Amino acid sequence: MLTRASGIARSLATYHGIPGRQRRMRRFYSAFLRPGDLAFDVGAHAGNRVRAWRALGARVVAVEPQPDFTRLLRLFFGRDDAVTVLPLALGAAAGTARLGVSRATPTVSTLSQRWRDTVADDAGFSRVTWDSSIEVPVSTLDALIAEYGVPAFCKIDVEGFEADVLDGLSRPLPALSVEYLPAAHDATLESLARIEALGRYVYRYSPVETMTWDTSAGDRWVDAAELRALLDRRRPLGRSGDVYARHVPA
Repeated sequence: MLTRASGIARSLATYHGIPGRQRRMRRFYSAFLRPGDLAFDVGAHAGNRVRAWRALGARVVAVEPQPDFTRLLRLFFGRDDAVTVLPLALGAAAGTARLGVSRATPTVSTLSQRWRDTVADDAGFSRVTWDSSIEVPVSTLDALIAEYGVPAFCKIDVEGFEADVLDGLSRPLPALSVEYLPAAHDATLESLARIEALGRYVYRYSPVETMTWDTSAGDRWVDAAELRALLDRRRPLGRSGDVYARHVPA
């Protein structure tokens, strides 16, 4: 119980306790969201992006399979009619799946056993254990779109399960992001392939939670080949981040 409580407290401190982060986040996401827009937060966790997006006037569907964090999201946003909290995961098809839970570090709880095996030898995960598991319901991005509409922006941060989530999407979205972790470099490349299959996209990279753009390839959006080269250069640095994609209509 103590481990679980400390894990929740750590997430709250990380995602809500750093001065200035919400301001930077609002400024950053204002390039993607306007008042009245719809946003999907897939892997909403402690809700820091939900908070920023609501401050921008966006409507938010927050997807989170961990019961502790679903309760937190409902505590934070339960009286806000513009926020819908869904206690489930997303994947390639509707059903159920086993979520590996790290009670001490719940931010790395995951549906992907392959991702767990991949990152287990990384120094950054040396103290991480997935010491519990729960069965969770699974839906798809297509199902969410059918019910709520097409989001102007969709964040997907689900610890190595991003490509599976994208397998449940059959149409391009205006803009989206997926997590990048150097220890699971190939998982991001799989996600990139799924995005490319949906339509023509351009990309930018943001280092971990900085809410700034990497400008090593210039201050511009790049194609998939340039993004792969950028990630190859960043991989030895060992720092995570997020890949952002914008759809370029035909």
